[in-house]
Amino acid sequence: MYPRITRRRFLGSVGFATAALGTSCKSSHSSHGEKSAAPGRFFFTSQGKTAVMNADGSGLRYFDFKVPNQATWQPGGFLSNGRQVIFLSMEPRRDGPGKPFEEYYTQTPTHLWIHDLDSGSLNEIATRDRMAVFYTPALILSDQRMLVQVVKNRVGQIFSMNLDGSDPKEFTRAGEGLPYGLAASPDGKRVSFHLASPQGYQIWTSDTEGRNRIKVAAHSDHLYFGTSWSPDGKWVVYQDCHFKQDPGHDWSDLCIGNGDGSEHRVLTEGQALWFAATYGNAQNRGGGSNQPSWTRRGAILFPRRLPHSKVAWEYQSQRPDTDHFNRDFKPELARGGCQICRWEPTTRRVTELTSASEGVWDFRASESPDGKHVVFCRASTGEVPSIWIMNSNGQNARELTQGVDGRGADHPRWVGRS
Repeated sequence: MYPRITRRRFLGSVGFATAALGTSCKSSHSSHGEKSAAPGRFFFTSQGKTAVMNADGSGLRYFDFKVPNQATWQPGGFLSNGRQVIFLSMEPRRDGPGKPFEEYYTQTPTHLWIHDLDSGSLNEIATRDRMAVFYTPALILSDQRMLVQVVKNRVGQIFSMNLDGSDPKEFTRAGEGLPYGLAASPDGKRVSFHLASPQGYQIWTSDTEGRNRIKVAAHSDHLYFGTSWSPDGKWVVYQDCHFKQDPGHDWSDLCIGNGDGSEHRVLTEGQALWFAATYGNAQNRGGGSNQPSWTRRGAILFPRRLPHSKVAWEYQSQRPDTDHFNRDFKPELARGGCQICRWEPTTRRVTELTSASEGVWDFRASESPDGKHVVFCRASTGEVPSIWIMNSNGQNARELTQGVDGRGADHPRWVGRS
């Protein structure tokens, strides 16, 4: 039965970093009068921990959830108040070392929680009418309902359910393909996603119950991946990877499609984006899918690679993937780099926000809710990334943190944004 959970399909299944954390979230800079959703705070991950920090570099605190038998913790989407966030935790993996990724990952029990950033409370959810050991949050629809990926016998399906897990309803049917990269339209009436189906990776929209589907982009030679809606609700942004020539999914092109299916545009050429971001050295490596993002004014931030770039971690398609990475470190073959650019829909102008510099890889850019700043990652070839911030026009770029013991920081995401 299709689909099985493979490395490629999992790349977009959760939408946040794989992170091991430790439970209460304490900070000497916190205040009961502070609004959690106020502009200027973001999450990031470092060395298996998730942290929150203010945009000026103050207020750093690492989450430390001391819940027994939970090996990893990952933050997901926010409720409407902007301070309550859903976390996913996983128990220790249910296998011996060396098994392929798809044979062990979804056999591991998971748990969903709501954590209040201000009060520090942590409450488990999705415990009623449990259908399988493996749940991951796919999209928060409202303060009452969410979409959850449920995997049984290595076959995945999306269900809509109440936050407590009750009243589950099929968003997809078993065997038809599994949606990843889900996003809600600004009015909350439509959902966009890419569908991993036997006919390839396709971009679709639907209503919040998975019905009234509209195909936006599909081709058997193209891996269309990841979605998010423009602020006006007209366009969906996604990527196009030529996966048959690029099995490691290192590169892609930037695309937008009309949510009603009337138009599909490819905005770049030559696989110009850095898609599967990989970094670090043999002792300290990492990565994950690299997504474009909208600004509040309707422009798109994306990671543009220098011509002829090659990453230091070379994908090995000839061998089984046992670690969800499957790459060899070859820094001597690496070249090029990556810069943050902004695409303007009205003028179709591309503005360089960071410099195109050999050996410098800038990625994961997102604009603050007030539109004043852009947070992003920067890594040198063969080194771990750090978290940087700059003004929205690209000026005044500065490093904020190198993570735990200077061993790298990744996956910045503004508080209150899913």
